Amino acid sequence: MVAEERTDMHQRTIVDDGIAVQCSANTMSALEYLRSRDIARTVIERVLLEPARRRSRQ
Repeated sequence: MVAEERTDMHQRTIVDDGIAVQCSANTMSALEYLRSRDIARTVIERVLLEPARRRSRQ
């Protein structure tokens, strides 16, 4: 599997913030945070439920 190169830095910041919410609060709070900011369902599922599939921070 080849990860797509990240091009949207604004979305990256939102996703990183969502991951931080998950770590400090819970997954449901992170889910709501990301949904309210129009992050795609597939991205939300990948970053919150499958941490090993998160993209690197490059």
